[in-house]
Amino acid sequence: MDVELPPFVRDTAAQFGAGVPYALKVLAGQLADDPDMGRPSNLPGILTVMVDGDLFEDCPALAVGYIREPDRIEIRYVNPISFAESAEPVADAQKQQVEGPVGLATDVVTVREVADAWQRITGWLQRNAPDSYAALRAGAGPAAIAALEGDLGIRIPVELHVLWLLTAGDNGVNGGGCLPGNWALMTLDAVAATYRLKTDSQAHEDTFNADRPEEEWITVWKDAWIPVVALGPADGTAGLYLDAATGYLGRWSRYNEAPGEELDTLVTYLEEAADMLEAPALATRDKPGLIGGALVWLSSIHRAQEDRWQPWTG
Repeated sequence: MDVELPPFVRDTAAQFGAGVPYALKVLAGQLADDPDMGRPSNLPGILTVMVDGDLFEDCPALAVGYIREPDRIEIRYVNPISFAESAEPVADAQKQQVEGPVGLATDVVTVREVADAWQRITGWLQRNAPDSYAALRAGAGPAAIAALEGDLGIRIPVELHVLWLLTAGDNGVNGGGCLPGNWALMTLDAVAATYRLKTDSQAHEDTFNADRPEEEWITVWKDAWIPVVALGPADGTAGLYLDAATGYLGRWSRYNEAPGEELDTLVTYLEEAADMLEAPALATRDKPGLIGGALVWLSSIHRAQEDRWQPWTG
């Protein structure tokens, strides 16, 4: 049985302690002999096995998530237990929301894609921009996400559910978040407040739409739109929403400009952000760089920061 450890997981894991690579080597041998030693996690299709840090020098207790296929095992994430307890994905109740085996299979793929893309981003931040990494909030618990779902009155799509379980927002550094353009993942409180603000704006427009011809109706918000990303950690004037009905991202603004389609899914958006960090020479939408220990994207540099900004070249 082959046991694979992707480079981005290996690099991230090495940051947790000098003894972690050796611990993972030992674990890989154990998994090759006993592929089913892990327990099912709340993340569909992923098994979790715990590593006792006391058995290895300079190694914390670890939670290691892996997928098991007929002829191979692939380790998907490695986290210290303290982090893993707050970030362990998808509650059992979410599985019950999936209708039929096809839906479950699709969700399994989506869960893996989101987890992989976010691990690539946070791994890069931890290695290269520790201030930005430290600004990320711990994951939200299933109860907090369920409460938000009840507040909004719509089902949270699986990709967003997983992302919030991994991190519940970005506090930012010097007013900027870690996503392209220095945009920031919104906190759950900010999501709820923005959703209420936008639905109130639409209700206001609907009073006028009643007297307009249908072709002149103005739509500034739909019930299925969930705000996800904001212009900055403390700047909620604009951002991106996830359309729960279509799975695509779109732009929102407090000033009620016509929403624009991004034609990105949350998965492709996160994957592209990870790609730009890992291969900046190929980046097209934005370019990553550093100011001290913070990630700062080229498109959002203030003039006062230009002489301190160092482009990231990989």
